[in-house]
Amino acid sequence: MLALQGDTREHLRALESAGATPVEVKTAARLAAVDALVLPGGESTTIGKLLDRFELLEPLKERTADGMPLYGTCAGLILMANEIRGGQDAPHRLGVMDVGVRRNAYGRQVDSFEADLEVRGLDDFFTAVFIRAPVVERVGQSVEVLATCDGVPVVVRQGHLMASSFHPEVTGDARLHEMFVEMVRAS
Repeated sequence: MLALQGDTREHLRALESAGATPVEVKTAARLAAVDALVLPGGESTTIGKLLDRFELLEPLKERTADGMPLYGTCAGLILMANEIRGGQDAPHRLGVMDVGVRRNAYGRQVDSFEADLEVRGLDDFFTAVFIRAPVVERVGQSVEVLATCDGVPVVVRQGHLMASSFHPEVTGDARLHEMFVEMVRAS
């Protein structure tokens, strides 16, 4: 669990519920010791700057290129995207997933909402919480769309990479984290 900024506590609980043994990653040495990583929601520009400041950006790019599973939620999706659309770029990104996203496209914090989603691989609806969420406007050919909201992709997977536009960690439902943990175990 990347623990530089964002909602790490909630992710740690969800990962534990999903059967993982999560650890907080704040250094390159800790990054080198983990099997997978979750990039939390939070502020993508701040997280990106902290990745750079703590000298984690390049090692994280390398580990991801070598096949380390990565799951990004909300700001984590922005950091993973290889294309940012619109006037708000996100410096210090990983750029590892073939998606184009628009930051804060669902509106401001007061525009936050919940939606029940059908997620491929889950038996029942998943209640998603969207808070200043990015919109996926483009998916590459190798990207699988696992869920949509009003026809827009909100959960995507590309090989060992998984991302969601929303905050699954705040729902008390660990099924998306379970899906990620299963991806990690299968890799």
